[in-house]
Amino acid sequence: MRALPATVLAVCGLIASACGGTGTGGAAAGQAAPATTAGQAPAAAQAKDAPPEAKPLDGKVVVIDPGHNGGNYRAPKEINRKVNVLTQMKACDTTGTSTNDGYSEAAFTWDVSKRLQKILKKRGATVKLTRSSNDGVGPCITERAAIGNKAEADAAISVHADGSAPANRGFHVIMPKKINGPVDKVVNDSSSLGVAVRDAFRRGTGLPYSTYIGRRALDYRSDLGGLNLSTVPKIFVEAGNMRNATEAAKFRDPKFRQKIAVALANGLQHYLQA
Repeated sequence: MRALPATVLAVCGLIASACGGTGTGGAAAGQAAPATTAGQAPAAAQAKDAPPEAKPLDGKVVVIDPGHNGGNYRAPKEINRKVNVLTQMKACDTTGTSTNDGYSEAAFTWDVSKRLQKILKKRGATVKLTRSSNDGVGPCITERAAIGNKAEADAAISVHADGSAPANRGFHVIMPKKINGPVDKVVNDSSSLGVAVRDAFRRGTGLPYSTYIGRRALDYRSDLGGLNLSTVPKIFVEAGNMRNATEAAKFRDPKFRQKIAVALANGLQHYLQA
């Protein structure tokens, strides 16, 4: 396992400092002003004109897909209509799951995705979301894939949480399989992205690997339209089981959702800088 680069753990900004004499008019009384070489701008002007410090994800494009949508339950006809995901026909979208006390997966994924967007932008990335709010319907899984493709994303990530039996726990990452379709050319890169995010997520959140899906939190599937139709490296993250009381309590905590977002950002950055 490779160690995360230092820029993943802390993103440095410019620290501006200035020093001056005791007076308000430049050189102190009795002292000559510092000489400058002919044609050379004063130091302050040079600092002002210097290019900004590069950020670790400058030039990278990331698409974040917050799973489901808060208004899906109001439009069963729309979200249940079948779309072609190449290996089968599937519903356009679903309502997602929720904790036992009603905290929806759609609300969770929206919050985490907005936090992740903010972090990645601070690190220099161009970030696009597949939906603009948590009170709408869709988009369909086919459209979600198309958004990443159109953006020519360097990486795309779909944020989810599972709704399994209460005794099941832990997170897992879903990656595409080859299907003789458009995703085939990015299956290997998607796998590398999945491992990077898996490692960073475990480190950053302390959540265990899934006890019920995948091997060491890695699962490969050929039935998800968001993966099958992707022409850019893409993964799904199931952040844990919303029906497990311990994990549900964590997901309701804004501080823990921030921890999840940072972990995902670190995994994405590790992959994008490899």
